[in-house]
Amino acid sequence: MGSAQSPASELLAWYDRHRRRLPWRAEPGAIADPYAVWLSEIMLQQTTVAAVQKYFVAFMTRWPTLADLADAPVGEVMKEWAGLGYYARARNLHACAKAVAHEHAGRFPRSEKALLALPGIGPYTAAAIAAIAFDERAVVVDSNVERVVARLAAIGTPLPEAKPAIRAFADKLTPAVRPGDFAQAMMDLGATICTPQRPACALCPLREFCRAFALGEQERFPIKTSRPERPLRTANIFVLRAGDTVLVRTRAPRGLLGGMTEFPSSEWRRAGTSLASASDFPVAAHWQRLPGRVEHIFTHFALHLTVYAAAAPGAVAPHGMRFVEIPRLHHEGLPSVMLKVAAHAGLAQARRQGTRMPIKQPSASA
Repeated sequence: MGSAQSPASELLAWYDRHRRRLPWRAEPGAIADPYAVWLSEIMLQQTTVAAVQKYFVAFMTRWPTLADLADAPVGEVMKEWAGLGYYARARNLHACAKAVAHEHAGRFPRSEKALLALPGIGPYTAAAIAAIAFDERAVVVDSNVERVVARLAAIGTPLPEAKPAIRAFADKLTPAVRPGDFAQAMMDLGATICTPQRPACALCPLREFCRAFALGEQERFPIKTSRPERPLRTANIFVLRAGDTVLVRTRAPRGLLGGMTEFPSSEWRRAGTSLASASDFPVAAHWQRLPGRVEHIFTHFALHLTVYAAAAPGAVAPHGMRFVEIPRLHHEGLPSVMLKVAAHAGLAQARRQGTRMPIKQPSASA
């Protein structure tokens, strides 16, 4: 690729005029910072650009170099990550920073193979870092690129079976010159022009190369198999206040929401009952079931939480739990589902303003 009328040259010319300005992206002519590229790519996994930007800026402000991040306590990294989701990424982020600092003298390796050996870096992320940070020729295929390529080639095989064919076609498109800019241009094209619904084909620099456009079937591609319905899990969760404090615990370091702070709850069971048994409650108190429920969607299942609330001024925290001041809940790094529980129990305003707020009056007692 690289001739005057090739898809790569047309796309790069478009990118030079219309590239998005993002906090982790080097300005035209500047050398990319591998630390910023890596951090952004980890954050962007299964997360939107809009959601990532403030987290990226916060991380770079607090830990401006890889050495700073490697020296940080993992708990602080987890708290700073809170709300971004997919928390294994944060644990792997910290482990990767330590590995680069200790095993690579603080410098990211350039090759995909060496990058793949680092914690939390898979094939896509290794290719993205190699291309964007080091301008190595690598085939970078994220969801936006998948959509662009599936339309360019009118690939009729449904996803995920179409992934090898999409990657092979993307490989043919990827130029040896400016591969990092090309990768980012493909991402920008998918994000701004070749969108899932109503793509702006009239503005697309690759329109003349696009088989789906020629067929008038842009929105049919990529073809996707229907997803099975997410299974439902249910649980009871308990918000116990003692004066201006509330009872919390830390989840196990591994697994879903590993190492994050939560309100104590019963086991998350498949389509279970919302009625709590005596053994579920963390302490003896006058527990009241709050009306409604908290709903949250994880990648592989939906969760419905029934919230019970109580006030016990002299309560002692059970083993493995602790009381924290309500105005300092934001220092605990509550994940999104727990922020929903806090709001449902009337703690959200207290957390924001540092004032004592009453628990919602429930309509039924346990």
